[in-house]
Amino acid sequence: MKQLARRLLKKSCLVTPLAALAAFGAMPANAAGWEPTRSVEIIVPAGAGGASDQMARTIQSIILKHKFMDQSTLVLNKGGASGAEGIMDTKESAGNPHKLMVAFSAIYTLPIAVSLPFNWRDLNPVAMIAQDEFLLWTNAEAPYKTAADYLKAVKAAAPGTFKMGGTGAKREDQIITVALEKAAGVKFTYVPYKSGGEAATQLVGKHTNSNVNNPSENIAQWRAGQVNALCVFSEQRMVYKDKITKDQSWADIPTCKEAGYDVHYQMLRAFFLPPKTTAEQAKYYADLMKKVSETQEWKDYLAKQALKGDYRTGADFVKFLEKDEANHKTLMQEAGLAAKK
Repeated sequence: MKQLARRLLKKSCLVTPLAALAAFGAMPANAAGWEPTRSVEIIVPAGAGGASDQMARTIQSIILKHKFMDQSTLVLNKGGASGAEGIMDTKESAGNPHKLMVAFSAIYTLPIAVSLPFNWRDLNPVAMIAQDEFLLWTNAEAPYKTAADYLKAVKAAAPGTFKMGGTGAKREDQIITVALEKAAGVKFTYVPYKSGGEAATQLVGKHTNSNVNNPSENIAQWRAGQVNALCVFSEQRMVYKDKITKDQSWADIPTCKEAGYDVHYQMLRAFFLPPKTTAEQAKYYADLMKKVSETQEWKDYLAKQALKGDYRTGADFVKFLEKDEANHKTLMQEAGLAAKK
């Protein structure tokens, strides 16, 4: 009897894993892998109203509309210290897969500029979903119709007379400003704000003379006829041809290089998990963002905000990060914005 029991037990031990494997194969892919078990916080290391905040909330609405997740999402703005608040909060949340950080160039600029004890390699890369453009904007009531008109006026004035608004200090907006100063032989007074939304408001209110906001941060003011887009800091014109203003589309805006100022800069829009999260958890969110990127709502958002759709994950994403980081180091060192060691 005991021998029979042992044989049955041995047989069950052999059969059970095969049965489990068969059952696993029959399960839907999303049921087999990791999924969030509570609400997911989307951390935005920037203020409300800026491009990163707008993107996060658009993705939040797409996830909700298409029911891509069973759990809810909560967008939290943590833009203190030029974004260091949100970045360090994510770094310090080791092992928490319910915290997803929106990433942009601050993941490079902050460590370089202020020796922040952070490197993007500290986190778990999930995916990149787009690249963002930057433009030179002026108040619509100013007399400047082209980038050359504006920069000639800046050059003719005493250094620092003209004010350039931007998001944060020693970040992408100031990097572009310094590069433009060198290309045009001018000098601005750079005024940092908490977000691109605030920079846009200050330009409309004539507290600054220009800014280098993303399309999404100035589109409402551009459509309302409050600001003018003079040039885009890109090697090629944008592709979107639908009219935004009465007579202009994004594609109508010349590159700054066309205007005689060879300055170009694009910024990643991506997502990271905290350290000590798993590859399986990162894959869940990478697949989630892939679903988002394939929706019509996201494609419409790309066109409306003049974003360049660019989905990358895995080794391709890491390779992009390494190259982009090296480029930022060069730009910031040349601009004198890197911290002295």
